[in-house]
Order: sequence, then structure tokens, then C-alpha cells
Amino acid sequence: MTHQLLTISHQIARITLHNPPANSITGPVLKELEQVLSEVEQDDYVRAVIITGSGRFFCAGADIHELTRLTTSHAGTVFALQGQALFNHIERCDKPVLAAINGICVGGGLELALACHMRIAASGVSLGLPEIKLSLIPGFGGTQRLSRIVGASKAAEMILTGESVTAEDALKIGLVSRVVGSHELMTHAEAIVGMIAARETSAVQAVLHAIRGGLDIPLSEGLAREAELFGHLCATPEKRKALQAFIEKRQAKMSGTHS
Repeated sequence: MTHQLLTISHQIARITLHNPPANSITGPVLKELEQVLSEVEQDDYVRAVIITGSGRFFCAGADIHELTRLTTSHAGTVFALQGQALFNHIERCDKPVLAAINGICVGGGLELALACHMRIAASGVSLGLPEIKLSLIPGFGGTQRLSRIVGASKAAEMILTGESVTAEDALKIGLVSRVVGSHELMTHAEAIVGMIAARETSAVQAVLHAIRGGLDIPLSEGLAREAELFGHLCATPEKRKALQAFIEKRQAKMSGTHS
């Protein structure tokens, strides 16, 4: 069974989670998503990625039946590391990845969204990490990424209570960057990544490297990394062409784009 639907159009890859009824995460789902992501990464035509869900769920997290089979420390650790490896892959992707959260987004589903570079949500959806209610903790990176995005205090509240927040509250705490009507979600998602796809590839990659790399090092080192990346871009022909086009008040043709 295929658990992801992949469509590619206008240099944008859309990966739709499809594991009814709740798009839950299993071992096979993780493997398939890894394969799809690798395929998209290697496709030079693709310049940005959208991950969304089918039906009324974005993703409800780990499959409950699979969790019941994790009865040893080793089995649980292996499963957690498998999920972490995939989500690290998404986070390190050189192509920007946007989570278009169309429905309920909890547990491993929220951890998946947290690994994406950007998140937008449909109005009214709920987001949370309820693992504490199963006497567990998030195992796919949730304890680490959520605190980096919303702060340690809010992350602790969400994880320790297991309570979900609405999309509107998620916007207030910076968990998502915008909330739109459900029927407008993909239009907004495609507009955002379409704008990014029109930018110079080397500059887009430099932004992703600078942001994700800076999260794990002191500010001084992050600033040094930013300066190095900025300097590298200053020496590129694409930068010279873009500046000249700006001075001449015309649109620059970016390399790697397709008309």
C-alpha cells in the first residue's frame, strides 16, 4: 500500500500523507516517506516541497497498535531513532519544506510538522503532543524542536499536560506562521513556496543552512556562519546579475528556474 501521494507541478512537489483513517505513522510509512523525500531531493526540477495530509487529518502520530508492540527498551529506542532519522532528513533538506496542516496534527504528526522549515494551518485544526497520556514522551524530536520554536516554558506546558492548542493559539505562540481557511490552505501554501521557488537556489540553500545550523551553536558562531555564507553569495554571478537587474529596474532571470 502506498502511504504517500506525490505530485510535482510548477517546480513544487506535494507529498500527501495517505494512511486512512488518521494518516498514522508506522514503520512502513516512515520508510516510504524517506523514499519519497529522497526522490524529491534528487529531482533537479523540484525547488520546494509541501507536506500535507488527506482527509480530516494531517497526521495523528504513531499507530496505537504498533505502540502496543513496543514492549522493550531496545524496541522503543529503535522506533524512536527511525522516526528521528527521517525528521532530521526533512530538517536538513536543501529544498524548503512547508507543512500545510489541513487537519488534526498530534503526536508524531506534530513532530513531523516541527521538522519542516515552515508551517501554516487551516483554521480550527488542533495541534498537540499527547504522549504523556500514554505514559510516554514524544520520541521523534518533539521535546527538542518544540522548545526551540515556542520556548521551553510553553513546550513544557504542552508536553506535560498533553493538551492540544488550536491553530489560532498556535499562531500566537509562533508554532505556525499563518492560519487560513481550510479551502484556502493549499492556495496559500503554493503561493509561499512558489515565491521561494522563484528565488536563486544558492541563496535559498544558504538561508536554510544559516537558520538550522544556528540553532545548535552559540550566537557568536551562528553570526560567523551567517557572515561566511553571505560572503560566499557575494562572489556569485547570480548575485551580480540580480543586483544589476534591480538597479536597472527589471526582473532578473534566476538560474534553475523553468518557464
